[in-house]
Amino acid sequence: MIRILFLFGFIFSGMSITAQTNVEVIQQHIDKTVWAPFHKAYEERDADALNAIYATNVIRVTPNGIDTKDEFKRKNIENFKASKESKTQIKLDFWFDSRHTNEDTSYEVGFYKIGLTTNGKTQHIYGQFHIVLQKIEGVWKITQDWDTTTINGHTISEEEFSKKEPITFLE
Repeated sequence: MIRILFLFGFIFSGMSITAQTNVEVIQQHIDKTVWAPFHKAYEERDADALNAIYATNVIRVTPNGIDTKDEFKRKNIENFKASKESKTQIKLDFWFDSRHTNEDTSYEVGFYKIGLTTNGKTQHIYGQFHIVLQKIEGVWKITQDWDTTTINGHTISEEEFSKKEPITFLE
């Protein structure tokens, strides 16, 4: 009886390691196909490339309300055009606090830091994001995007952001 229990324990622990490895492979794929292009598009102020990472009919939630009509995509085009005209450089850093992923859905929470540099002066914006990604016709897309610059009434700052190192992407 002990041998049977040991055998089941061994089999289930192997399945757990395989599942964890599979999740890591999926997350690496998401990093390569979603987050690296997102980072590049954001810093290059390429609204078309950024908007292509999102699904159609995204739920976008900010302190300003809920957008279910993809209005934020139009604003991405306007904002990036304005930043190019003002010669504002954008630097985006972020890291993940938690990621829960299966074969077709990933829920990812993290913190970001955006540096906006105009005329040699840099302003930083800090925040937290909650993102839902889904595999749609074989391609990972952002289907829900929520972010805020405050938690429990406290403005997110360098102090919260500096708790972890930002993710880096090789190009």
